[in-house]
Amino acid sequence: MGKQESGGEGEESGLPLFESTSARFRGIYRVFASTILVGICLIWVYRVTNIPQPGEAGRWAWIGMLVAEFWFSLYWIITQSVRWDVTYRRPFKDRLSHRYEDKLPGVDIFICTADPKMEPPTLVVNTLLSVLAYNYPTEKLNVYVSDDGGSEFTFYALLEAASFAKYWTPFCKKFNIEPRSPQAYFALHSDVHDVKYGQEWLEIKKLYEDMKNRIESAVETGKIPEETKMQHKGFSEWNLKVSKNDHQPIVQIITDGRDTNAMDNDGCRLATMVYVSREKRPQQPHHFKAGAVNALLRVSSEISKAPFILLLDCDMYANNADSIREALCFFLDGKYGHEIAFVQHPQNYSNLTKDDIYGSGCFVINAVELAGLGGYGAALFCGTGCFHRRECLFGKKYTKDYRGQRNTESQNTIDRSIQELEESAKAVVTCSYEKGTKWGKEMGLIYGCPVEDIVSGLAIQCRGWKSIYYNPERKGFLGISPNTLDLALIQQKRWCEGLFQIFFSKYCPFIYGHGKIMLGAQMGYCLYLLWAPLSFPTMCYVAVPPLCLLHGIPLFPKVSSPWFLAFAYVFVAKNVYSIIEALQCGSSLKAWWNLQRMWLIRRITSYFFAFFDTIKRQLGLSETDFALTDKVMTEDVTKRYEQEVMEFGSPSIMYTVLATSALLNLLSLVWGTSRVAMDIDSEASEQLISQVFLCGILVMINLPVYQALFFRSDKGHVPSSVIFKSVLLLTLACLMPIY
Repeated sequence: MGKQESGGEGEESGLPLFESTSARFRGIYRVFASTILVGICLIWVYRVTNIPQPGEAGRWAWIGMLVAEFWFSLYWIITQSVRWDVTYRRPFKDRLSHRYEDKLPGVDIFICTADPKMEPPTLVVNTLLSVLAYNYPTEKLNVYVSDDGGSEFTFYALLEAASFAKYWTPFCKKFNIEPRSPQAYFALHSDVHDVKYGQEWLEIKKLYEDMKNRIESAVETGKIPEETKMQHKGFSEWNLKVSKNDHQPIVQIITDGRDTNAMDNDGCRLATMVYVSREKRPQQPHHFKAGAVNALLRVSSEISKAPFILLLDCDMYANNADSIREALCFFLDGKYGHEIAFVQHPQNYSNLTKDDIYGSGCFVINAVELAGLGGYGAALFCGTGCFHRRECLFGKKYTKDYRGQRNTESQNTIDRSIQELEESAKAVVTCSYEKGTKWGKEMGLIYGCPVEDIVSGLAIQCRGWKSIYYNPERKGFLGISPNTLDLALIQQKRWCEGLFQIFFSKYCPFIYGHGKIMLGAQMGYCLYLLWAPLSFPTMCYVAVPPLCLLHGIPLFPKVSSPWFLAFAYVFVAKNVYSIIEALQCGSSLKAWWNLQRMWLIRRITSYFFAFFDTIKRQLGLSETDFALTDKVMTEDVTKRYEQEVMEFGSPSIMYTVLATSALLNLLSLVWGTSRVAMDIDSEASEQLISQVFLCGILVMINLPVYQALFFRSDKGHVPSSVIFKSVLLLTLACLMPIY
């Protein structure tokens, strides 16, 4: 899939279904990057040729800085792999409709939820309703909801959603509304005067509010109406002893898309909807989300077996009604489509603050880095918002004579009853089914890693398949980002641990991908796999210069020295380019600054602890765990988040490290500034000015930390226990001699 190319000729038409184009000004960027590399090399030369003599103060601090700068430089070189040739894709869905409208393939949609308390049923319902309303023939859609919580309230919510969908789907298609998640739509159009179809809008909103109230009331009271239980046989599954981690397999077909009499309010066929809760037993491994997805793969093979699959998290609703058609442009293209295993959309969020206080927007990652990896045909599989070719998830290897599955009709089993389908599906989601099979190894998502999506995508690519990264102008999916610092850091720690585990495993891209994917793709993977060890050079730069400043030990060249120009150029050039890149990707200057703060915080907290936890797992001292991100917040926490006030309310050890770092740099800035201002020896002052400047930058970055330490009285301030520990650690650090 070369650059400046289009997909090839189809059987009926010479027009391509998609095109690939390279980002502009890549040549200029390569020249610019080369100048930074020259500056980096000069910094290495300076460090190596000016190491203090044995016994001289600051020798080991200098060597530490040398190692830190060497690692920063290597990591920067790795980042260039995803910027060297950024590639964008553009599908032509009108051509798809012209060529395939009468024989569009079936699509199975997987929605995964795991805990009805952390992921409320109304959240799941909104995601479900958004995909049921796609601009796609509903009889070709099959939606499977995996409930790893085994909750009858989630099942009840799906029944309510199935009834409401008979009105919601026709309403969406009749008026072509966006987005098609009811919660998101009514939040954007809260007043009937905002829309032209007032009466129908009022009716559909009332139906939605009534449905939502019934679901929330059932969850709050812990009781489902008896008349509802009597109407559906599925509730009998909960007559047995059912708990989250101990229950029999449950498969319930809520709506049967094969039934020509099952119609919505406009007389159109309904999509198939299936509730799945795989069997769980104590002491039996269930492999978290990877196990849930693999269970859905087997269940869907029994019921619909559509050739393409969309995988979604329960909090990631469909924001673009044409996403399926756009994805199929890649799969069904005549020249390149048969090579493509999956099409990944970026993860975007609906609840970001104006200036993205916790740096969750990933503007540059989405617009540049992931597109750069996609240019190698090695787009990352990110676990949600991804369209898959079913055969690839079942372990099929790509061969040159493979031309794609030409039977694009969904393979529904017409001659089997609902009960027969349910029973056969239950048989493939028992605890014992996978024993002695290739599931979790060569079939389905791979087990044993918290980021099963990344490693599974790599395995698919190493079987010869290509993958596409597609970032449409109208975002395909919108989710919910963490709205407290604690949740944001926990999420980053989990991701970082999983990514670093991949680097240590047999799936390390440089080993597993050698000769199978391009070197640039191998480096691109490691851009994320090496987040954890990046914590150490960051820790060094945050702690060593301020400590040396307190002891009057210079670590950088004098301002008048020619060597200073190398440091100054690399610092200014990288940050100016970073700002320009962020602004071009839709960020703001303040959001860029917030992201710099979050990169610093993540590296000295989440990534730092993730490194040690990963080492413990490699040594067999702990086991892989999976932490859900809570989607439910209190009103005061939500208010502070909307006001972009950072949340520090828990006594986490991460906050102790963060507060200690912030206090150290504040103390060093005050001490260093006064020393430079009062020092008669201008040469000594000239040597220390760079460290004073560095401390000043770090103090500016940490301003929200100081506010939470000294000035705030709300529940989001830093706890006194954290302050006490930080002051104690700061005192010990300042008393330590510098070697």
